[in-house]
Amino acid sequence: MLSRGYGVLLYGMAVIAGLTLVWLMISVTLSVVMRNLGVQPFAWLFTSAEYGLLYMTMLGAPWLVREKGHVHIELLTAALPEGPRRILSRLVAVLCVVVCAGLAIKGAELVQTNIARGDFDTRAYYFPRWLLTIAFPLSFGMMAIEFARFVFGDDLMHSGDAGIHE
Repeated sequence: MLSRGYGVLLYGMAVIAGLTLVWLMISVTLSVVMRNLGVQPFAWLFTSAEYGLLYMTMLGAPWLVREKGHVHIELLTAALPEGPRRILSRLVAVLCVVVCAGLAIKGAELVQTNIARGDFDTRAYYFPRWLLTIAFPLSFGMMAIEFARFVFGDDLMHSGDAGIHE
């Protein structure tokens, strides 16, 4: 039950990230067209694109880790025999877990600070800052979980094949 709920959250975040990418395309295109027509674009249009970049990146990242869609270089792992490659891949995954968990903790502290101070982003409209920063502990926490799957699971992050495989 918990695993299923986690999966729904992970893929739901990926869908929201994809829809946000569509919104970014629309908002930037609309802004450019408005400028070319001599009309001042709406202030919220630019701000929503800025927020969209943050949300798209953070919400899509855990799914990218699961799908091995993040950027990594296999030059060294391709040169290693199977045993050392497995060890190195798991060590890299451990390091990724530690970094992501640390960023999730710091992100949670930032959210708590934003709530305690009552911080608002006041550019185009008043927007509670914690609604922006909540993406940090959520996404980095989930990335830590996804990298941990490469530490403890059968699947490795590194295939050992150098080059582009699509």
